[in-house]
Amino acid sequence: MAAGDARPGDDRELRARFERDALPLLPQLYSAALRLTRNPADAEDLVQEVYLRAFRGFAGFEEGTNLRAWMYRILMNTFINAYRKKQREPVTVQDDEIEDWYLYERLGGAELSAETEVLERLPDEDVRRALEALPERFRIPVLLADVEGFSYREIAEILDVPMGTVMSRLHRGRKALQKALWETVQERGLVAG
Repeated sequence: MAAGDARPGDDRELRARFERDALPLLPQLYSAALRLTRNPADAEDLVQEVYLRAFRGFAGFEEGTNLRAWMYRILMNTFINAYRKKQREPVTVQDDEIEDWYLYERLGGAELSAETEVLERLPDEDVRRALEALPERFRIPVLLADVEGFSYREIAEILDVPMGTVMSRLHRGRKALQKALWETVQERGLVAG
């Protein structure tokens, strides 16, 4: 049978495998999309686009390899492309969205370390602003490592960069975030300068 001659059962099997393997990743991908876009509607749109692209390319996905990393790579590529396009558009944020996000984050849970306790005194918007102020090449690896829990190797695969680049960007991103948060803590008088 020639490569272009697909049997009717092949499509059903591919769809069943996609539903079985890829759909359980939906909550994780949505959470990541929400952290990237900071807007539920945009996150839903992003995830929908990711699943559409993933399904279209699923026949080429090698079963037994890291599906989660493959899906996140599609997520990151889709986000980066959309992000670059939106950079030219004005951004508007509703006051009630900021308040809802702030309240949600403040209700998160008990903090354990003294360092975290000091950071907890910062308004969440300061932390969010510090993270958002990171250049994209540092912010995305920090999110993938520290929020999503990917290994260096997986991040390198997702971003299609060498592992050394991931390590460098993570180090620089974390240091920049730490410096920005420390300066904010000092400005607020939460610690001695």
